[in-house]
Amino acid sequence: MAYRASSNVAHRASDQAAPPAPANPIEYENSVYRRGLEFSRPPFSFKPSSWEPAAQERMSAEATGYVVGNAGTGETNRKNREAFAKWSIVPARLVRTRGLPELATTVLGVRVPFPIAVAPVGVQRIFNPEGELASARAAKKENVPYVMSTASSTSIEDVAEANGDGGTRWFQLYWPAEKDNEITASILGRAKKAGFSALFVTLDTYILGWRPSDMDNGYNPFLRSDNIGVAIGFSDPVFRARFKATHGVEIEDDMHRAAAEWTRTVFPTYSHGWDDLKFLQEHWDGPIVLKGIQSVADARRCVDAGVQGIVVSNHGGRQVDGGVASLRCLPGIVDAVGDKLDIFFDSGVRCGADIAKAMALGAKMCLVGRPYVYGLALGGEGGVQHVLKSLLGDLELTLHLAGIQSAAPEHLNREVLVREDEL
Repeated sequence: MAYRASSNVAHRASDQAAPPAPANPIEYENSVYRRGLEFSRPPFSFKPSSWEPAAQERMSAEATGYVVGNAGTGETNRKNREAFAKWSIVPARLVRTRGLPELATTVLGVRVPFPIAVAPVGVQRIFNPEGELASARAAKKENVPYVMSTASSTSIEDVAEANGDGGTRWFQLYWPAEKDNEITASILGRAKKAGFSALFVTLDTYILGWRPSDMDNGYNPFLRSDNIGVAIGFSDPVFRARFKATHGVEIEDDMHRAAAEWTRTVFPTYSHGWDDLKFLQEHWDGPIVLKGIQSVADARRCVDAGVQGIVVSNHGGRQVDGGVASLRCLPGIVDAVGDKLDIFFDSGVRCGADIAKAMALGAKMCLVGRPYVYGLALGGEGGVQHVLKSLLGDLELTLHLAGIQSAAPEHLNREVLVREDEL
C-alpha cells in the first residue's frame, strides 16, 4: 500500500494546467473600495496585527491562552517573527508586466492556485461553535488546501463533508505508540476513505510542551468530558471497541475516562524512531510529509526514508522554548534537500510579505495557522475567508509592486532578498 512515486513527481506535474482559480485575490480589495463608495466598512480589519487582539476580545481566557500562548517564555515565537525582519525584499523596476503575478505552485504532484494551506489546528470549537467545519468550508471556497488536525473537535468524516467534493484536504497525524498501531491504521484508513490525499505527520508533539498560559488557566482541552480535541478518537471504531472491552461501557457513559485515554493515545509521551516510518508507508497510499524538521541532518534522513515532503516548523513556538527560528533553518535545508522532496514552511507567518520571503528562501508552500484561527474567532467561516483572501491579496500586490512576476522559483528566489545585517 506504500506510496512509491519518484521524488520528482511534483516536477513532472508542473507541466499540468492549474485548476480554475477563484477571483483574483486583489479583487477583494477592489470590492471593499466599491462598497466604501456607499459608506460601507468591512466587518473585519485588514491589519494582520489587529487580528489577534480583536480575537482576544471575543475568546474566553482558556481559548486565548491556548492559541496565543507559547512554550516557556515565548522566546521561540518571538524569534520566528524577528527572523522575517532580518530579510528584506529588494524591488526591481521597469519590469514589463502583462498581468498580475501568477501565484500557483506545485506540491506533492498537484498544481494548486495559491501557495498557502490552512495549517492543522486542533480544538477549533473553543474558538467558534462551528469549529473545523467552518474552516474546512472556507478553505474550499478560497481554493486553499485544508490540513485537518488529529486533535480536531469534529470527526474526519464530517470535516470531509464540509470541505466537499473538489476540496484539497490533507490529514495531520499525532502518531500513537507502536502498541496502538491498530488505531493508527484505523485513523489512516478513515482519512483515505474520506478523500484526504496526503498525510502530514507531526514529529515534535508526542507530549504537550510546557505551556504557562494553559497552566495558569488550569486548562487542557483534551481532558474535558466533551468532544473537544478527541472527536476523532470518540468516532473511531477500533478505539470505541477497545474502550468498551476494557471498561464494559460505551464512551458516552464515561467521557472523562475516554478523553484521558484518547489523549494518552495520540500524545504517548515518547517518540517513534525512523524505522517506524515503514508502518505509515505500508498503511498510507499517498504522499507523506514529516512536520517539525529543523536540521539539515534530519532533512537528509527524510530523503533516505523515502517521504515526499517536510514542513520546516517549530510548531509556532508552542513546544520548545529557546528554540531556533524556523526561517533561520529554511535556507540550509533547501540547499541540502530542496531538489529531492517538497519543502513546506510554517511558524511565524502573519502577512503576504512573510509568505513571499519564505518562498524566496525555497519553500514551495506556507502553512498559515494562528491568523486564520483569529478569523474563525471573529467571524466563523466568513472570518477565515477574510484572513485567507487578505493574505493572498497582500502577497500578490507585494510581488507585483516589487517587480516579481510570479511565485515560481525562477522569479521568486533569494536574488530578490537581502539580509539587513549585511547591508
